[in-house]
Amino acid sequence: MKSTKSYFTKNINILYLAIICTLLWGSAYPAVKIGYKFFSITSDNIYGQMLFAGVRFFFAGILTILAGILLNKKLIIPNRKNILGISLLGLIQTTLQYIFFYIGLSNTTGVKGSILNSISPFLVIIICHFITKDDKINLKKALGSLIGFVGVIIISLGSTTGSSNNFSLFGEGFIILAAVSSSVGSVISKEIANDSDAMTITGYQLLIGGFVLTLISFIEGQPNVVILKEGIALLIYLSALSAIAFTIWTILLKYNSAGKISIYNFLIPIFGSLLSALFLYESVFNIKNIISLICVCIGIYIVNKK
Repeated sequence: MKSTKSYFTKNINILYLAIICTLLWGSAYPAVKIGYKFFSITSDNIYGQMLFAGVRFFFAGILTILAGILLNKKLIIPNRKNILGISLLGLIQTTLQYIFFYIGLSNTTGVKGSILNSISPFLVIIICHFITKDDKINLKKALGSLIGFVGVIIISLGSTTGSSNNFSLFGEGFIILAAVSSSVGSVISKEIANDSDAMTITGYQLLIGGFVLTLISFIEGQPNVVILKEGIALLIYLSALSAIAFTIWTILLKYNSAGKISIYNFLIPIFGSLLSALFLYESVFNIKNIISLICVCIGIYIVNKK
């Protein structure tokens, strides 16, 4: 256990593991939008979007639990005292976050969505300041968060290719609400992870959250989606990336302060923007996007600078 903690608290290991997680999450922005095309899910087909999200996270939960069983060579079951916390985490970090995320992303660009979603680490730092004793805001965190937040404001005020000049509640607004849900979930995950196995937490919270999303998708009958083999392959990729990224992230949160780890979320808009530009042919190299990304990068640097 001591060697495990030492590995996951070493700065260089935190860096490359955080890069893996944020690269995977960044790739989800273009992947989800491509998935909408494969499954013929339009921006007004909310229940189709919920089915897409629900199936993705339900199978991500199954993959994580199976991996945990193989690694531990026994069935992994949550501790009785953690069942409520894991259920709450699933509802907030998976169900609620991705209701907002999937609807929001269908009404804005991948580039804009990835940058707006970077508000999450600012919120984690603020929340942790009020509820934890060892993760208080200092001048460095405040300055880094402020500069990064400026980047979020800049991207939300203007337009990118394929979006309007207006701020849309069901587009940009829902992406920000997804970030709020993610931030609250990170804090809850940190509290639960202190005395539980990361794969158990990740697997069951994804399973519960994905199941609820799937149920929501059938509220008004069968969702209108078209199933293609390309869509199935993409769904498998999205499920796998969620299982891998959430498990690694939960382990990092277990052995480090939430503020220290969540700040790496600033890398998500970098990867999300570049991959959206690459795969969706969206505009990323304009002055507004570049300034926003620079602010985000400076925010990361300041918060982590010794």
